[in-house]
Amino acid sequence: MIKLTECPRDAMQGIKEFIPTQLKIEYLDKILKVGFDVVDIGSFVSPKAIPQMADTKEVLRKIDFKNSSSKLLTIVANRRGAEEAVQYDEVTYLGFPFSISETFQKRNINSTIQESLKRLDQVQNLCLKHNKKMMTYLSMAFGNPYEDEWSPYIVAHWAEKLMTEFNVKNLALSDTIGVSNSKTIANLFNKVIPEFPEVNIGAHLHTTPTTWEEKIEAAISSGCNSFDSAIRGYGGCPMAKDVLTGNMATENILYYLNKNKIAHNLDEEAFKIAMQFSNKIFK
Repeated sequence: MIKLTECPRDAMQGIKEFIPTQLKIEYLDKILKVGFDVVDIGSFVSPKAIPQMADTKEVLRKIDFKNSSSKLLTIVANRRGAEEAVQYDEVTYLGFPFSISETFQKRNINSTIQESLKRLDQVQNLCLKHNKKMMTYLSMAFGNPYEDEWSPYIVAHWAEKLMTEFNVKNLALSDTIGVSNSKTIANLFNKVIPEFPEVNIGAHLHTTPTTWEEKIEAAISSGCNSFDSAIRGYGGCPMAKDVLTGNMATENILYYLNKNKIAHNLDEEAFKIAMQFSNKIFK
């Protein structure tokens, strides 16, 4: 069974024109009926950094969550954000972005790697205290555009450190700038998944229209059973670069799973409704 996380937050956050809160709520309500394992719904970060997510609190208060099987995830970048997020019963996962690139970590959440380790530890402690789960995104896992040192061994080192020293149980290897290929995906997942069978290790891949299928196949063939995606493949990290490679498109993953007769939990009729409504968001 493949676990699927839908990422409307990731898809919307880079759009400069503010999406009306009520429109977000209507869209999210439709997504919550589809049956995704997790929905990445918003973030508790500075509205100056990500203005599009300034209404996350209001969204959480007004979405129709009671009849959904999905768990909710919100992104946090420090202790202050985590302290806000844990107050919401609706939120199960706190997502923390941890980059193995010093340059990108400063650019993304304004901290060094060492400072980020302290933040990660604080977020983890708050999660344990409030019965939440932390999802750690290991960004720049498949390459680095800033000339910081990168190799699969460095990625494996940081993955091991997070899982052994900080008790990280949910880790997403993140292709922040879309440079992964089937070889690097297979190499990384074949290395880390067998070593840490008790950890949920997923894929947060960014793709182009011609590379998505080979990336999914490489990850699944290497033992990965958890994927992040976004309807229509919209979005990407606004802190990475100006020209973005989009998120993995949810409809592509669904097509691949159905074609290969791989089980999933999605209600495909509800998905079609959400997909159609997405035209009002992503114009």
